[in-house]
Amino acid sequence: MEGTAHTPQLARNVKRLSRLDLPGAGQVYVQGNYAYLGHLPNKQNLGTTIVDVADPRKPRVVSQINLEDPTSHSHKARVIGDIMIVNSERNMTAIGRKADELPKLRTQLRDALGRDPNHAELAEKLGVAATDIPAVEEARRKTYDMGGFKLYDVSDRSKPKLIKFQKTHGIGVHRFDMDANYAYISTEMPGYVGNILVIYDIRVPAKPEEVSRWWLPGQHLEGGEKPTWPGRQHRLHHALRSGDRMFAGCWHGGVRVIDISDIHQPRTIGEYNYHPPFPEPSHTFMDVPFAIGGRRIALAIDEEDHAHDAQEMERRRGRPHGCLWVLDVTDVAKIQPLAIFQVSELDSPYSRAAPGRFGAHQFHERMDNTLVYCTWFAGGLRIVDIADPAAPQEVGHFIPEPAPGQPGPQTNDVDVDKRGVIYLVDRGPGFNILEFNRPNAR
Repeated sequence: MEGTAHTPQLARNVKRLSRLDLPGAGQVYVQGNYAYLGHLPNKQNLGTTIVDVADPRKPRVVSQINLEDPTSHSHKARVIGDIMIVNSERNMTAIGRKADELPKLRTQLRDALGRDPNHAELAEKLGVAATDIPAVEEARRKTYDMGGFKLYDVSDRSKPKLIKFQKTHGIGVHRFDMDANYAYISTEMPGYVGNILVIYDIRVPAKPEEVSRWWLPGQHLEGGEKPTWPGRQHRLHHALRSGDRMFAGCWHGGVRVIDISDIHQPRTIGEYNYHPPFPEPSHTFMDVPFAIGGRRIALAIDEEDHAHDAQEMERRRGRPHGCLWVLDVTDVAKIQPLAIFQVSELDSPYSRAAPGRFGAHQFHERMDNTLVYCTWFAGGLRIVDIADPAAPQEVGHFIPEPAPGQPGPQTNDVDVDKRGVIYLVDRGPGFNILEFNRPNAR
């Protein structure tokens, strides 16, 4: 895992300072002189890596946390002070949600056919092979009960100490935000369809206490609500706090602004949904913490869906890729789109490499100027200036080389420290530390 000074040719105004060949990661979060990486499922069953980045040219792994449960992953990590939170979520498998759908489907087919359905009939409706049905049934019997989040004491970064494993429900916790007082958790909970927001008081880390919940109307099945969308298409994906508001990306439900001035009673005060016509789901919604030209601005970024093979990519030819949205939230009750930023397929030699994704995914969540650092899967890192919110302009990019055996990079997450050093992780092996040499202002 030695660093390297190699700088690839697929870069503009960005150079590599070092690289560590760590397993693929879902998130990188930097606090002080340390970077915290949450890993995607991997052969080592590695959950979290803490890296000393005091010298960004010579990063050093100081500790790693391995998972005891091979069916779970912890691909997200955040730290405030000496408290680190990581998620616990079920690994995605080929069976996926099929086990959840099986009982209802079996009942529907029994009513329609007047007999018990056979494996072929179940498989046709589930979209799996008939030979997969025993595995689906087995997954149904083995319910997952490891969903939740873990709080660690990282006062000694070389020896993280587990304080508490807070269980939630379903497949567990996906993304989350946190501060010194509260954790803002995106998770499944009993009685709801899809992830909702659950806010926990973490001032006593050993005893997290639920404070409140927020969800989209239609998610609360036990409360008598009925969704107007199929499956889990409308749900909370990720919510970020900004003052007394939370900015929530809600997948195919678009984006929401939530008032938490009374944290015990979150309420929606603004919404905007660009589905349809744009096909890719809303991943993250973020408040720009300063006015630009007298207006309040927010940013949304999509997550490109996964094309599993070249044939599926061909079917998607002409479909708009996931992109970056610039929105005017001056009047939060009347959110208005100002611009979108898109990366051309011509801007990366890996744009049509399959299996994989090309479009947008995530951005750096802590802005202090008009630069937005975005990850673009096979498009790498794109640095976008929104000084003119109606005309976003790319000012730099970096496309890492693919991981060994992969047709292209799958750049997943980015963070930037107070020095301006950039930290970039891929879904495959690779942790890059970069430097941006800003060109002359436009």
